[in-house]
Amino acid sequence: MTPESSSRPASASLRIESITDEVHHGFLAARPASFLQNPRWPQVKTDWRGESLGWFDSEELVAVSVVLHRHLPVPLLKSRSLAYLADGPVFDPARVELGAILAPLAPYLQRQGAFMIRMGLPVVHRRWDSQEVRRALAAGEHQLITDLEPLEVNEQAEAMRRTLLDAGWVEPSAGEDFAAGQPPFQARIPLPEQPEPRPEPGAVVSEDPAEFTTVVDEVLGRMDQSSRRQTRKSTRTELTVREGGLEDLGVWQRLYQETAERDGFTGRPQSYFERMYRELNDSPTAECRLLLAYLEDQPLAAAIYVRQGDTGWYVYGASSSEERKRYAPRALQLEQLRRSLAAGDRWYDLGGVSATLNPEHELAGLTRFKTTMGADVVQTLGEWDLPLNKVLTRAFNLYMARRD
Repeated sequence: MTPESSSRPASASLRIESITDEVHHGFLAARPASFLQNPRWPQVKTDWRGESLGWFDSEELVAVSVVLHRHLPVPLLKSRSLAYLADGPVFDPARVELGAILAPLAPYLQRQGAFMIRMGLPVVHRRWDSQEVRRALAAGEHQLITDLEPLEVNEQAEAMRRTLLDAGWVEPSAGEDFAAGQPPFQARIPLPEQPEPRPEPGAVVSEDPAEFTTVVDEVLGRMDQSSRRQTRKSTRTELTVREGGLEDLGVWQRLYQETAERDGFTGRPQSYFERMYRELNDSPTAECRLLLAYLEDQPLAAAIYVRQGDTGWYVYGASSSEERKRYAPRALQLEQLRRSLAAGDRWYDLGGVSATLNPEHELAGLTRFKTTMGADVVQTLGEWDLPLNKVLTRAFNLYMARRD
């Protein structure tokens, strides 16, 4: 078996079975995929049971996915579970039709006890320019980003949408607020190709060659004037950017808890970040880095940065309320951008945003910040549901709605 795609299309009937981490990593090494599809990710999500699935055309591996199983907290139903494919499956749509992927999935997971499947295909449907979204937010004349003319439309994604509807999957509803799971709207900075030679992937870039500096300046040019000024100012203070290790996650956690208290959200425990750091760095297809910004011996900001495939992710950030005018978080954003560029990535991902263009909405500020950083807004197909047991699915959705 081989992870390499051939030119011939896959047959309509595929075989699905569990695969080893080694086989899974081999497939991912040849194509881009989210770190949520890394076979080490289930070791981070200890409340879920993880499984690596492979789709085979005869003996050729043509698709893979991490599946997380979350069992119902009811003694009589403990064998029943939600099966969750975040940003998966991973496959080449030019090589394999979505219908062939879907056909064996539901029967396989139903035998595993799944009452519902939730799947978020990693396909970009539409993309909007950062400047256009910023202008629309300032004008307040539109309700949703989807009211704007997109910069790009992926017709292949629209065909996938029709396939999902025809197969009985339930489309996610459009709304202004975040729901459980991965948001369908993401803020991503498109990165230009840079001239050779490139710095080594993962290297801390301090004194860049002239060519590399030009590429960094090109990315900074996407920012609005205020973001660009603050980012440049962060490089002219006495800040020092360091890469931390597992032993520095206590520093991270203190800054993270301060941020959670200041911004009013419930944070994750340090043990979660320790697992994330260990597992992704043990993977041959991903890396997880802890970046810290110091003023002498005082930590002012921290970020957790992940790379896999053709994308770098700003996954978590934290900062102190002290010395705000030194713009320590901006220094860390610049370092992450540099690392993504040094690795030859296509995207630097800033995470989810709301679909709202109402400037008074509580999530509008998040979109405003990320687009001022030069991030375009992309809309994925979102997370679709396939009810395998309608009664349990209805009860689960009522529980989630009440919890939200």
